[in-house]
Amino acid sequence: MKIAVITGSTRGIGRGLAEAFLERGHTVVISGRAESSVDATVAELGEVSDSARLLGQPCDVTDYGQVEELWQAGVQRFGRVDIWINNAGQGNMYRAAWEQSPDMMRAIINTNLLGVMNGTHLAYNRMCEQGGGAIYNMEGFGSNGRKRIGLTVYGSTKIGMTYYTESFLDEVREAGSPVLIGMLSPGMVVTDLLTDAFADPAELERSKRIFNILADRPETVTPWLVDQMLANTEQGRSIKWLTQGKIMWRFLTAPFNHRDLFSEED
Repeated sequence: MKIAVITGSTRGIGRGLAEAFLERGHTVVISGRAESSVDATVAELGEVSDSARLLGQPCDVTDYGQVEELWQAGVQRFGRVDIWINNAGQGNMYRAAWEQSPDMMRAIINTNLLGVMNGTHLAYNRMCEQGGGAIYNMEGFGSNGRKRIGLTVYGSTKIGMTYYTESFLDEVREAGSPVLIGMLSPGMVVTDLLTDAFADPAELERSKRIFNILADRPETVTPWLVDQMLANTEQGRSIKWLTQGKIMWRFLTAPFNHRDLFSEED
């Protein structure tokens, strides 16, 4: 049985990862900034899973002290942490970079970049002390250098996160560490991080066409990601759901596959 800590796991991809770990008999520490949402998520998951394998701990990943408290909560309850996933993230509305407020820019940078640095730094040092473990950082739009108008701030944090993870990995390899460092790439997933970025409902409606071709729901992607993490023994692996081959296949088969990922929401 593995013990997994997942930041930002009260909703979206993080919650989907938590559910998949629990379904496979593993233990999960749920975390989010608000204690109320953490408690609600633990209660809901406890109704369908063994509550003894669940723990909730509020954490603002931009605060290193709170990240350390998150680790300690997991260790005190379950004895160790085997998998640490830096999933917490914040997006921005589709607006030009100069239209983003300074407070919004600061929040996105602190959560998406500093938060990953805090989690990676803390978990790595603690895992070295316990003799091993695995850390996975969540990729997003911009991680591969791709650009999109309106996502300048968010994309900058994601390419920065990728640089940090890859460089951290180089140092880990140099040190010969027993801790695995990797990245998760879920592709395009229909969550509020995706849909709430549209200030104009008409623009969201227009974008649904491409989303219905390339995107997936969390419950489709997250079980596969968890299976890959549980089986992984490769240092530096980037676990990618939406590969180039899959993208091409989906465009080729789009005229025959009438997917509607928004039917339940509509």
